[in-house]
Amino acid sequence: MRAIWKGAVSFGLVNVPVRLYSATENHDVSLHQVRASDGSRIRYKRVAQADGEEVPYKEIAKAYETEDGKTVVLTDEDLASLPNRSSKEIEVERFVPVDQIDPILYDKAYFVEPDAMGAKAYGLLREALRESERVAVVTVSLRTRMTMAVLRVVDDVIVLQTLLWPDEVRDASRLDNLDQVSEPKKAEISMAKMLVESMAGDFEPEGHVDDFKEALDALVQSKIEGGDVTEAPESEEEADSGEVVDLLAALQRSVDRAKKGRGEKTDDDAEDADDPKKSTAKSSGSSKSSSTSSGSKGTAKKAASKTAAKKTAAKKTASSRTAKKAG
Repeated sequence: MRAIWKGAVSFGLVNVPVRLYSATENHDVSLHQVRASDGSRIRYKRVAQADGEEVPYKEIAKAYETEDGKTVVLTDEDLASLPNRSSKEIEVERFVPVDQIDPILYDKAYFVEPDAMGAKAYGLLREALRESERVAVVTVSLRTRMTMAVLRVVDDVIVLQTLLWPDEVRDASRLDNLDQVSEPKKAEISMAKMLVESMAGDFEPEGHVDDFKEALDALVQSKIEGGDVTEAPESEEEADSGEVVDLLAALQRSVDRAKKGRGEKTDDDAEDADDPKKSTAKSSGSSKSSSTSSGSKGTAKKAASKTAAKKTAAKKTASSRTAKKAG
């Protein structure tokens, strides 16, 4: 595991160098949205509600909305002016009975591990908490914000568990139907207690299974094994890379054309020179083209001579006929 915080627990004149590790992790199966026809991922853009235009990240600010719907924009300078304490000390304020803290206040849990030099003091604090059946109320700065927490013992490890602030717990009196709950009769209470006793037992979390996650895992695996998998099409970013390749090819052809215009050898010419077969093929092709060209020119000249001779004979015949008519 990777430590998320490093500092020391301070109680009285004793300091215990420690590290914090997240005690829990989320095992939910992560599902994302796709287009059903081809499995293409659905992406979301940050757009302004007023006009629907996309907003660049650098133009996004944080704001507070008042109860009457007004918006108070907070700049980076405003946020920097707020109390922002960063401390590497978990300071014990008092030791209180564990039953005085309502479990509804418990929030995020972290394992507390001692450094090698603080192992003895860590053991002392752990046993003091265990024997006294109390928890240590502390303050700690996590992610630059000071928060309340408690230190309590779970098996052989000290656990730091952050607490919600009192105003973060909602008022149960705001529920609508509590006043509809009537007082049960004594006989009903006795029967309910008998039911409770018949179902009494110890809490064994290992016996509770997330059947939805297990069923979903099995469903996904069966689809994979059955070949029911969709290859998502390339994204626009991937398609753009192909356009870059085409552009480079076009630039290369432009360079080759410019070199030929100056009578210079192109990269293709250099490759042909290294490959005798290509050179021979090109030479044969050139010879055939020259022969064909010469033959065509000779045929064209002969045809032109015959045409000229015919025209001359026709002129002579016309002149003879004209002279006879005159005579």
